[in-house]
Amino acid sequence: MRLLPLTLVLFASLQEILAGSFNKGDNCTTGSNRLQTGTFQFWSECNSVTFCSDNGTCVPKGCRKDDFPFGYAQGATNIPDKCDKGEFCPDEGSSCQPVLDVGSPCQLNRDDQCAGPPQNFKELADTSGRGLNFNGSVCLNNVCMYANATLGNQCVVENTPYIAYGESGEFIDIVSRGNCQLGLYCDSGSRTCMTNKVLGATCSADKECDSWNCISSGVCGESAATPHHFGVYVYILVGLGIIGGMTGTLTGLYFAHRKQREQERAKRAQYWREQNAFHQNLMNMRETARASILSLPNNGGSRDYGSRDPSDESHTPILQNAAPKASGLRHYLAEDGSSEFDDSLIYSGNARKNDGRF
Repeated sequence: MRLLPLTLVLFASLQEILAGSFNKGDNCTTGSNRLQTGTFQFWSECNSVTFCSDNGTCVPKGCRKDDFPFGYAQGATNIPDKCDKGEFCPDEGSSCQPVLDVGSPCQLNRDDQCAGPPQNFKELADTSGRGLNFNGSVCLNNVCMYANATLGNQCVVENTPYIAYGESGEFIDIVSRGNCQLGLYCDSGSRTCMTNKVLGATCSADKECDSWNCISSGVCGESAATPHHFGVYVYILVGLGIIGGMTGTLTGLYFAHRKQREQERAKRAQYWREQNAFHQNLMNMRETARASILSLPNNGGSRDYGSRDPSDESHTPILQNAAPKASGLRHYLAEDGSSEFDDSLIYSGNARKNDGRF
């Protein structure tokens, strides 16, 4: 979190680092144009969308060398065009200029400002994407030349120290370039072209290796752009891991739901047992009430209860035609497989004929 304010300050000052602060129409001095120390980024007093003209005024740029130039707003309509073939846009961005002949002055790392060899440029041109030359021409020590020096012959070398940053802090990263043909490098000590080294050979700089990668152990390693391939066993292990993970997840879910179902079933069984006990209590109360009614003085045991006049409602039992009906819920409990249900408690209305008597 403490690095956040510093990051914001750096982003806010990025515009000032890459370009000056003068806007269109402001006065400027071409003598202030320079390359920044450590990065060798071109800098002028004008902002990133203008340049300092010869009359000392910041005017809009007339060309660009990048596909996505810095400083322009998204959707801006004042972005200048890129130069046509045979032309280049200088670092200032003033206007398109014709490519330069061999021996002409050029700007740092601007190989595209130099005209290629008239005949064999296709043989000399670098197609690896490492920027060794441009159409067979290079700009070394601010001079245009062809990259055609052969094995064992004298060559020109340019060493540019850039400031880089690593885990241990700031350090100098020297980029060394030469005008040797492809497959060769210009040795800084002898100034002669030598053959590039293969993997595992001793090296002291990236330019000495075919892979363009001299690792920290001092030998040529694989190119940084080399893709990493994994063995078949890795894919098998990954597949087994995925299958095992899916199987374990499904198994865990099965046992979790199974436990939940058992808990719910136990709750239902307990509920029906309570209902059965409640029903039994009602049956006992009914029998008790029946016995109490029959024991009244007017309902003596010696009197023939069936010979009474049916029209005499005063002698009709209060529980006449009150035969209990079997509960469907109890049958549901039986279907649930519960062995705790007492089948003897099932009361059927057809078990005996209801003749209006207890």
